Amino acid sequence: MTFIEWFIFFILIQIIHFFGTWKLYVKAERKAWEAAVPIYNAIVLMGIIKRPKWWVILLFVPIINLLMFPIVWIETCRSFGFNKGKDTVLAIVSLGFYIYYINYATNCTYRKDRSLKPPNKVDEWLSSIAFAIIAATLVHTYFMQPYTIPTSSLEKTLLVGDYLFVSKFHYGARVPMTTVAAPMAHDTIPILGTKSFLSEDNPEKKNSWKNKLALPYMRLPGLQKIKRNDIVVFSWPADTTKTMWGDYSGKQTYKPIDKRTNYVKRCVGIPGDSLEVRNGYVYINGKQTVLPDRAKPQWNFLVYAKTGLTTKRVKGFVNKEFQRKFIAKVTTQEEFNLIRRLPSLRGINQNGNNEFELITNEDGISRQVIQNNNLNIREITTKVRQITLTDEEANALRKETGIDSVVKTIEPKGFYNPSIFPHSPKYHWSTDNFGPIYIPKKGVTVALNSDSFPFYKEIIERYENNNLTTVGDTYYINGKKATSYTFQQDYYWMMGDNRQNSLDARNWGYVPFDHVVGKPVMIWLSWDPNTSNIVDKIKSIRWERMFTTVGGEGKPVSYLWVVIALLVGYLLYGFISKKKKTTK
Repeated sequence: MTFIEWFIFFILIQIIHFFGTWKLYVKAERKAWEAAVPIYNAIVLMGIIKRPKWWVILLFVPIINLLMFPIVWIETCRSFGFNKGKDTVLAIVSLGFYIYYINYATNCTYRKDRSLKPPNKVDEWLSSIAFAIIAATLVHTYFMQPYTIPTSSLEKTLLVGDYLFVSKFHYGARVPMTTVAAPMAHDTIPILGTKSFLSEDNPEKKNSWKNKLALPYMRLPGLQKIKRNDIVVFSWPADTTKTMWGDYSGKQTYKPIDKRTNYVKRCVGIPGDSLEVRNGYVYINGKQTVLPDRAKPQWNFLVYAKTGLTTKRVKGFVNKEFQRKFIAKVTTQEEFNLIRRLPSLRGINQNGNNEFELITNEDGISRQVIQNNNLNIREITTKVRQITLTDEEANALRKETGIDSVVKTIEPKGFYNPSIFPHSPKYHWSTDNFGPIYIPKKGVTVALNSDSFPFYKEIIERYENNNLTTVGDTYYINGKKATSYTFQQDYYWMMGDNRQNSLDARNWGYVPFDHVVGKPVMIWLSWDPNTSNIVDKIKSIRWERMFTTVGGEGKPVSYLWVVIALLVGYLLYGFISKKKKTTK
């Protein structure tokens, strides 16, 4: 929906409000015309229902207003004597049109001195819950959002199992475009597993009434701009089609921008930059980028030892082993059941009648467990392992006795990887040797030709919503022949520190600014996500990471003690205040 369409919709709502309430305004000793003046009518209405005038602001805040409207309908009914349970239900179910019945079909009187105190404990409880949800939704949508790290793409800086607070106000909170959605739910309603928003499943149906309810993109002013090497949370640009590589053979899925899957990566390139990846290292404007000291870029290394590589030998050089393998010879059902219950077990494959291959996490199977239960289990020791390491870890491992070689696995220059942006045989690029490319900046004009078109096609057509057609090497934008294009917004290049184990901009391309969600500022909880029960999860809490800042220099410092002190102070203050009131 455009701004003009939203203005027409707003006027229509004002007309509906006027015809449904003007008699009630008069009965409340106000003028009938006051019900017809936009915004002013809401201020007057707050006075009629004895509610603070700042509630008017909440009526115009997307998502929050969906929660506020039912409350205002109910309060209006109660102000004119309709305060029974059925009146509340009818006000909500009729989407407020029950007020028309009160306005025209009843001889109601205005309750000028009605008590604002809920009539019973149930109403008091429901009122408290409603405003708690409104407050939480307001904070979640416009100020701070909790977020969890699902992948290892920023391993060693952010770990899988880290729970973050993501600031919406640093880069400016993005006003929700999807106006009809469940509060505090992203794309799915928890437990139910159903879609949390009202939107068309087919992106081609742009004029459907569901998509007409969407707001145009807007963003509140931010405190700062995205800087190189900032860690950023953003909506995944590729989360609109079956795949990100142009395969439209299956059913397409569509999500509005603000309901796409959230990703977290490091912004290695900003608008106007020239970016290149050479043998795994990022170069910006011809110079190798210098990362913050907390950033730990990693690559895959093949580690070889002719005497065999045990987990113990390499564990001290990696944050976590991806897996360990064991061979178990099982003779009884009891032994098999015991093995299946091992908390470290991640997979089991049968090699023969009584022989099984066991795949575990880094904890493996302890000797004590094997000996105490008389199990016939041995670990598979290989001569070669692929391990993800930083350059510093690889150099330290090379110096270890018994390690014969540690070699970084790099896709060579000139190797064509079809999953790499811009997905064109014209550019033989790979994960480790890529570019150079230009990162688009708002207002900059670029030439359109067969060389540049693969880079900017998605920008022109999808991100900036133009009608694009091609005839050979001739391009038509919105029906007009075009030899150049001017970018309408800024774009960014987002990559993971785990360079060869990250689905990032090298796969899908540029990230538009309207996809930016916010800036991670603090880790408030961190534990091992692979643990199977709540007891083990509590035992796996990484206390040293609790309430540490995401940015900054040097070793992260935990402020857990500060949070505990503030919480204890708050509880003491509440206890003393309550005791004073009781004494009085």
